[in-house]
Amino acid sequence: MRALRYPLAVAVALLLAVPCPVRAEDRGVVGGQIVKVADAPWMVALASRERFGGVRSGHFCGGALVGRTTVVTAAHCLSQEVLGVDVLDAKDLRVIVGRDDLRGTAGAEVPLRSIWVNPDFDTETNAGDVAVLTLAQPAPTGRSIGMAQAGDAAYEPGTAAGVYGWGDVNGTGAYSVRLRGARVLVLDDTLCRHAYPGGPEGTYDPATMLCGGLPLGGRDACQGDSGGPLVARGRLVGLVSWGSGCAQAGRPGVYTRISSVAALVRAHSTESLSGAAPAAALPGASAPLARPQPEGPAHWGPR
Repeated sequence: MRALRYPLAVAVALLLAVPCPVRAEDRGVVGGQIVKVADAPWMVALASRERFGGVRSGHFCGGALVGRTTVVTAAHCLSQEVLGVDVLDAKDLRVIVGRDDLRGTAGAEVPLRSIWVNPDFDTETNAGDVAVLTLAQPAPTGRSIGMAQAGDAAYEPGTAAGVYGWGDVNGTGAYSVRLRGARVLVLDDTLCRHAYPGGPEGTYDPATMLCGGLPLGGRDACQGDSGGPLVARGRLVGLVSWGSGCAQAGRPGVYTRISSVAALVRAHSTESLSGAAPAAALPGASAPLARPQPEGPAHWGPR
């Protein structure tokens, strides 16, 4: 396995238990802005206070509600490298719905009935980075989002998209306590192959992955955003998976391509998945393009 961008679980727990620097909540997903959960009702947080402390409700990854009881997230979020224990030994795993500020108690914390982690997830390449969580009861708040199928116009290069999460806001471990969103673009596969042709920074596979960001950098997902949704044209097109650095020019974020795993998600859901929440305005739709982040050490791996 290549070097993970997640540190060992104990180190993560210590990091996330430390309050964010002053005003960190007013920055956000790199290049992003504060988003109300009402504008992203399908956004959920994966949480475990036992593993990650209670300052930020135990948050450690994101996910998307695709049915009343079905959540999709990244397989690597449920790995021992992230949790510090086998997923079956993480007894207090919860999905938080309807909460945009992790310091509060809004919404609901829903226990899980079952967890399916893609057994074909390749830890060397991150292909097949998907997991399905079945809630113990229907989400009392929030609305599901539909999954974009192969051939959907939402996958076309240049399509405006939004990425959401509570992760690192600047690549230094300053995790947000409020939900953030950033407006990015679906990028051409050729650009992504060039960015990640193979080697220590990873290999981009257009059949199973999708690239998103800005050509000059400045907006991106980062550590702690893993498993969160990339939404285009009101549909789920990707899950935050991996990348090199955060928001750097020429190093876009890489997402699990939803069309490549949608059949697996349906096969491991206990309900029919067809509904979609109404499309909301993309975060930062009127904001100017962000400046690129300065080059830093190349840290490749899951987010």
